[in-house]
Amino acid sequence: MKPYLISLGLGIVVGLIYNVAHVRSPAPPTIALVGLFGMLAGEHGLTVLRTLLAHVTS
Repeated sequence: MKPYLISLGLGIVVGLIYNVAHVRSPAPPTIALVGLFGMLAGEHGLTVLRTLLAHVTS
């Protein structure tokens, strides 16, 4: 969990620096990030579902 919090914190700091410098972020548009989040949620959701089904059927 700690690496995720560090990554989030550094991302926020860099975003603030970009804002102060009036520079546009090279990151993809928000809609692309939402799609990526959906892909990751689906990937991990299937793993969780398989694990739950394995426990229920055994």
